Amino acid sequence: MVQQQRAIRTRKVFLKAAAEVFNEHGYDAATIAAILDRAGLTKGALYFHFTSKEELARGVLQEAVTTDGVSPQAFKLQEWIDAALLLAYRLPREPLLSAAIRLSVDPRARNLFGTRWPDWITYGAELLTEAKERGELLPHVNPATTSRLLVGAWTGVQVVRESMPERPLALVTEISALFETILPNITQPAVLARLDTSPYRAERIISHTTTATAAP
Repeated sequence: MVQQQRAIRTRKVFLKAAAEVFNEHGYDAATIAAILDRAGLTKGALYFHFTSKEELARGVLQEAVTTDGVSPQAFKLQEWIDAALLLAYRLPREPLLSAAIRLSVDPRARNLFGTRWPDWITYGAELLTEAKERGELLPHVNPATTSRLLVGAWTGVQVVRESMPERPLALVTEISALFETILPNITQPAVLARLDTSPYRAERIISHTTTATAAP
């Protein structure tokens, strides 16, 4: 058991190191030597878990779809909102998530490994389908189309923001504003009035989750 836990920790160290190097240099310019230097571990330990830079990139992408912090809510739309806000809050703080985005928008890496966008679209479509069945959405809304557009808009906001010389607003604030624009066009008015799209919601959720986990 101890050996297994050590192996899991070592794998995470290499994924984090690879993510940091991919973030800083891009996939093509990243090297195994740089990743080893960042991880502070041996080449033998690396090749026990990953046989190549390509496998490291695939490992980073596998971590991209995460719904940590999302919990059942009175409205399925709120869960959809929470997933997007939490990702926006966590991405600047977690190299694995930001590296997954960078690999996804890099044409060469995307051709080699694909992306996790289809998984996010499926996740959102499932939530929106249930939301529509519950009467939360306006009749004309197509869950699959809406989910695909949100994933595209979310990614676009991130990419544009990263390319700006100055970033006056946090990503989670931008995504909050995105929902303020989208929701009135898809949501039943009675439901819309009860949804929380605050840019501070994700931080509150994480703080509450951390406190609950730490409680004896």
